[in-house]
Amino acid sequence: MDFITNPIVISVVVLCGLCLARVNVLVSLIVAALIAGLTGGIGLAESMQLLAAGFSANATTALSYILLGTFAVAIANTGLMEMLVRFISTRVGTKPKLFCFTIAFLACFSQNVVPVHIAFIPLLIPPLLKLMNKMRLDRRAVAVSLGFGLTAPYISLPIGFGLIFQGIVADSMTRSGLPTTVSDVASVAWIGGAAMFVGLALSVLVFFRKPRDYEDRPVLGGQEIPPEDMQFGRKHIVTVIAIIAAVAVQIAMQSLPLAALMGLVVMGAGGAYKFSKLDDNIAGGISMMGFIAFVMLIAGGFANILQETKAVPALIEGVVPFLGESKILSAFVITLIGLLVTMGIGTSFGTVPILAVIYVPLCQAVGFSIPATILLMVIAGALGDAGSPASDSTLGPTSGLNADMQHNHIWDTCVPTFLAYNVTMLIAGVVISQFI
Repeated sequence: MDFITNPIVISVVVLCGLCLARVNVLVSLIVAALIAGLTGGIGLAESMQLLAAGFSANATTALSYILLGTFAVAIANTGLMEMLVRFISTRVGTKPKLFCFTIAFLACFSQNVVPVHIAFIPLLIPPLLKLMNKMRLDRRAVAVSLGFGLTAPYISLPIGFGLIFQGIVADSMTRSGLPTTVSDVASVAWIGGAAMFVGLALSVLVFFRKPRDYEDRPVLGGQEIPPEDMQFGRKHIVTVIAIIAAVAVQIAMQSLPLAALMGLVVMGAGGAYKFSKLDDNIAGGISMMGFIAFVMLIAGGFANILQETKAVPALIEGVVPFLGESKILSAFVITLIGLLVTMGIGTSFGTVPILAVIYVPLCQAVGFSIPATILLMVIAGALGDAGSPASDSTLGPTSGLNADMQHNHIWDTCVPTFLAYNVTMLIAGVVISQFI
C-alpha cells in the first residue's frame, strides 16, 4: 500500500473534493468513509456496518449538541441574549476589527476558564448576526476568530481542555517509548498557539477586512421577544442561575449532556419558559445543532473504518523510505500526515494516540529532540482540527453564523480557517522544529 493508493489519501481527497463542490457535508463524509473501506480491502456491506458501529464513539457528543441547542433556544427566547447584544453593540458595535478580536478573546474562555467548548456559540452568535450585518462585517473573519478561540487555548495552555489534550500528547508519547510529561508539552506547545494568532491577525486585519453585505433574516429557533422581556426580571435571573448550574455540572462531572439537561431543568422549574413551549425549544435546538450531531456520528464511523484498514501505519511506513536523514522533509511529511488523518477523523484529541505509535520512533530515527517531537505532534494533531469539515471547531462556528442561512460551512468557515491556521502552523512546525 503506497502513498497514492492509501485509503486515507484517497478518501480525504474525495471528501475535500466533494465538499468544495458544495456537496452536502454529511453525504460527502459517508461517501468518503465508504471509499476508505473499499480501497482498504473491506467490502461495501462491511464498510457500512463499520460506519454504523463507529457512531458510538461520538454518540455522547451528538447528544450534547442536541441538548445544548435546545438550551440555547430556550435562553434566546427569554431575551437575555438580546440584552447582551445591546451591551456589546454600545462598546464595539461600530468597530468590526475590535469586535472580531473580542469574540476571539471570549471564545478562549470556553476551553480553559469555563470549559464548555462550543456550547456558548449558539447562545452568543445568532443574536449578534444583525449587529454584524449593520457593521457589514465579513462573517468569515468571525469564523476565523471563533476557530482561534476554540483551538489555540487547548493547544497552548495546560488548563481545562488544554490539560486533557496535552495529557493525551504526553501519555501517547510515553507509551510509544519517549517519556514525556505535561510540563514538557506545555513548554513548546504555545508555539502552535502563537502561529495561530498570526493567522488570526492576518485574517481580521488583511484578508477579510472588506465590508460584506447580508440580509436581516429570521434566526433558526428564535422568535420575537416581547418588549416586557427586554427588561431584566425574574425569568432572566432564573436563566442566569441555569447557566451557572450548567457550567458547574460540566466542570464537576465533565459531561456536556448532563450540563445542558441541568440548565433546561432549572429554567423550566424556575418558570423561565413554559412547559408547553418545551417542544418548540427542542425543535429549535434540533434545527440549530442536529446537523452537527449527525456529522459527528458519521465522523466516528469514518475513524472506525480507517482504524480497521490499518491505513495510518501504512501511510507513515510508506513515506519513511523517501525521507532519508532530511529533518526538514521529515517535519513537513509528519505534519502533512497529521493533516490528512485529522481531516477525516475531525478531532486532534483522537488523532494523537493513533499517530504517536509511528511518529515517536520516526522522529527519533531522524534525530529530532524531545521538544521538536512534541511540537510536531501537537501541530500535526491540531492541523486538521482547524479546517476539517467534520471538526466541531468548524461545525460550531457554522452553527451560529448560519443561524439565518447565509453562511456556507465549507467556503465561509472551513476554507478560511484552513488557510489562516494550517499554513501558519505548518510553517511554524517545520521551521522551529529544526532549532529546538
